[in-house]
Amino acid sequence: MDTLEPQLMPGPAAGQTSVAPTGRFLRNTWYPIMWSSDLVAGELAERVALEEPIVFFRREDGTAAAIAGVCSHRFAPLRLGKLCGGDRVRCGYHGLEFDATGACVRNPYGDGRIPAGSSLRAYPIVERHKILWLWMGTRTPDPAAIPDFSIFDDPAPGTLTKFDAITMAANYELIVDNLMDLSHTAFLHDGLLGNDSMTQSSIDIRQEGNTVYVARYNHNVPAVKVYDLLFRQDGKPTDFWDTMRWDAPGCFLLDTGVHAPGATKAEGTGIYAVHLLTPQTATSTNYLFSAVRQNVQNGQPPTPEIAAKIGELRRFIFQSQDTLMIEAQQDVLDRFPANTRHAALFSIDAGPARYKRVLRALLDADEPTM
Repeated sequence: MDTLEPQLMPGPAAGQTSVAPTGRFLRNTWYPIMWSSDLVAGELAERVALEEPIVFFRREDGTAAAIAGVCSHRFAPLRLGKLCGGDRVRCGYHGLEFDATGACVRNPYGDGRIPAGSSLRAYPIVERHKILWLWMGTRTPDPAAIPDFSIFDDPAPGTLTKFDAITMAANYELIVDNLMDLSHTAFLHDGLLGNDSMTQSSIDIRQEGNTVYVARYNHNVPAVKVYDLLFRQDGKPTDFWDTMRWDAPGCFLLDTGVHAPGATKAEGTGIYAVHLLTPQTATSTNYLFSAVRQNVQNGQPPTPEIAAKIGELRRFIFQSQDTLMIEAQQDVLDRFPANTRHAALFSIDAGPARYKRVLRALLDADEPTM
């Protein structure tokens, strides 16, 4: 996979602007709703996306299906039902059955008549790159618009970390802000992903269509734990790079790694780290993450132990550090709106400022919130 080198572009002008989440959801787009491995044949799985509960299952031929997750009769959650023959979901309350198109196909009572309005919405779903992609809009979906995460298609043995997930009690835009400004790793993830010697890196921005790239380079900086684990395991200084790719509204591919001071990226090693966000509600987000090692020939040989350790460290970082801070931000926004209408902008905000312009343009061109 080629690494894209952004060209330097100016950051936001000094001043103040609103940085609070828009409170709007982009509907006509593909959402990474879950890892393919999380949808087990013969079982129902519920996820919430854009304030809609949805139930997922595999048809008898193995393909995935998604229908609204609330029974049309007494609003029982279908996750409490079960799959039955013929690719049907049976409500666990009164036994009504729905097929993969959302149609109510069986009423077990009386003459079996099925009243009008009994059917449920079905959602387009595509399985690609070991991810299940969900379409929430009313326009015709185009699978070609799914972002490229082909790094998952055929990873070399020992290079893939766990397919993991957490839920953050925060608006997804706060998480996007966090990922588009990795300068925070110098402090929030001190010693694990960064340190205060990395605060002087230049920030390069590039935009291709609606895709935004943010890149940083740091030279001859103290080693940090995650990258030292992959590289030489000697604690010596390295040159460090990271390039984040963002596709709206919350799909990220991070190309990051280290090499010896004065060497080149081709002589270094690192990871492709994936972050996938789907808004559940205005204040909660489903967060998928995994990673694949790159250029392993220049670092420690790939082993299940190293892959597991990287996965453990990343989960600790996201769940115990990022989540703590971002949920605290959401709490401040909720409790003290008068004090959070505007925020000062610094040079490190170039990435968030650029994606916000793109996202707001896409939201304005999208359909009204349903």
